[in-house]
Amino acid sequence: MNKPYLILEQPVFFQEEIKKSRFLTFIHPAKGKEAAMQFLSEIKILHKDARHHCWAYIGGSPKDSVNMGCSDDGEPKGTAGKPMLAVLQGTEVGEMVAVVVRYSGGIKLGTGGLVRAYSNGLQQLCPTMPKTEKRFFQQFQLQCDYAQMATIESLLSSISGRIINVDYQQTIEAFIEVDNEQVVLFKEKLQSLLQGQVIAKKINTSI
Repeated sequence: MNKPYLILEQPVFFQEEIKKSRFLTFIHPAKGKEAAMQFLSEIKILHKDARHHCWAYIGGSPKDSVNMGCSDDGEPKGTAGKPMLAVLQGTEVGEMVAVVVRYSGGIKLGTGGLVRAYSNGLQQLCPTMPKTEKRFFQQFQLQCDYAQMATIESLLSSISGRIINVDYQQTIEAFIEVDNEQVVLFKEKLQSLLQGQVIAKKINTSI
């Protein structure tokens, strides 16, 4: 069962100059690797004269280590992508990509200097970046009579569920949506209130 997690709500940006090199840090919402790479491509076009476009992304849940990636883009190994990804992981926020663009000033920063430079923009942005909670819902189909429907409506209201669609015929066919975190409680209460006369059939999972 999918658990709710935080995601980036809107893009954020930070820039600074370190020893004549300019570092532009972008963090952008990205659901999955494809979206992350699309944003990277856009940044590369906008900043085609930059020497490096280092990146890191978390494509799904912040706990899903499979859906993550990073790149040093020509900087010494381990000085950009991995430190950037480490900062992102520390936020426990998912579905985002970070790109740091470097316009080199000709002064070498050294390994430690590069790690600090590529991490700092993210460290400045992450504590205050706008976030929202992504929740998952299960959709159910059920059939009931009119009296039972009133009970179901009251039950859904008590657990922040909602009715998606209702077909009022001799019997009612309803499509409803329940938060994943409330599904067990919903089924228990439905069973208790209507003595097992109405069965909710799962049809889909949504966001």
